[in-house]
Amino acid sequence: MLKISTLNRRAERRLVVEGKLVQPWVGELRTTWLSAGEDLEGRKLVIDLSNTTVISQEGEEALLELMKEGAEFSCCGVLTKYVIRKLAHRCRARCRD
Repeated sequence: MLKISTLNRRAERRLVVEGKLVQPWVGELRTTWLSAGEDLEGRKLVIDLSNTTVISQEGEEALLELMKEGAEFSCCGVLTKYVIRKLAHRCRARCRD
């Protein structure tokens, strides 16, 4: 199960991702990201993974693509932080190529 909530704040729009980021719900994150990116009015768009319990390989690939498009992430937990650091390293390596 996956739940994505959108929180609008003055300085940011936050997508709170809760549960399992696995198929068949990975596509929903991209759809929500594209929709949330409209009418930001100068705010940044942050993906909050603090309550994400599982990230599949497909989920990691989706997060990497969003990272390449400029997504910012907020997370806690050792595993989630590790996944984001690993993806950031891959993103930087691809940008240098």
